[in-house]
Amino acid sequence: MLVNTKEMLQIANDKNYAVPHANAVDQHTLKAAIKTCKELHMPLIIGWAEAHEKFITMEEVAHLCKLYLKDIDVPVALHLDHGSSIDVAKKAISLGFTSVMFDGSMLPIEENIQKTKEIVEYAHPLNVTVEAELGHVGNGSDEGIEETKADLYTKPEEAVRFIKETGIDSLAVAIGTAHGEYKQAPSIDYMRLGEIKEVVDIPLVLHGSSGTGLDKLNKCVEGGINKVNICTDLLKAASAYLKENAGQKLYDSLSVEVEDAIKDCLKQYYKALKTQKSE
Repeated sequence: MLVNTKEMLQIANDKNYAVPHANAVDQHTLKAAIKTCKELHMPLIIGWAEAHEKFITMEEVAHLCKLYLKDIDVPVALHLDHGSSIDVAKKAISLGFTSVMFDGSMLPIEENIQKTKEIVEYAHPLNVTVEAELGHVGNGSDEGIEETKADLYTKPEEAVRFIKETGIDSLAVAIGTAHGEYKQAPSIDYMRLGEIKEVVDIPLVLHGSSGTGLDKLNKCVEGGINKVNICTDLLKAASAYLKENAGQKLYDSLSVEVEDAIKDCLKQYYKALKTQKSE
């Protein structure tokens, strides 16, 4: 069943676990994620990002998600990931997305607050939840001194102000993870996470979780993360299967078994995040 993220993440916050957010980059990643949550009877957040437009459109994901969820009684949210503008967020909502993220993390905080607040005021009356990012989660390939990267980490006092002035439902924090593939394992600032969790009362989100390591993610969940975004690891699981089996089987067999590889990877995340079955 298609829902927003409000209740599922609040339950995760109350019970100290996290819900996986799996990016859909094509039909197979979408089907695999939904099959997994159905099999495990656990909540799921399906994400679509503008960066994936060349692989699958926002419209396609919206229509396919509704089709695949028609007979599923597990709560699933359809989420706009890293929305770049107010117009993109509004388009997603018009297509039936139940949750949107506006990524104003590289904007001055005043502009980030203003634009995020505008989206919240538009989305909430339509029963759509809003995620925002404060601080900045970079890319795994980024070079730079750790102290410089730490300047972009989420500051607890700014998080309090940002939440109060925007009315967002969840906050993506920057504590050391990064998008894409890492050149080396990330160093997580668990102390910063604890400081943020101590002063805010909404669910916290971790972007750039692929490659972080399941043990580190488990510790992040224990420290207060309630939503974990995964993309690269799911794609790597699919790529590894194809590399080993391409040329040995026809496409129809490969496509089904690639979905199984993605499912197996996602199941490992469910276990590490201690996600609980939906009642």
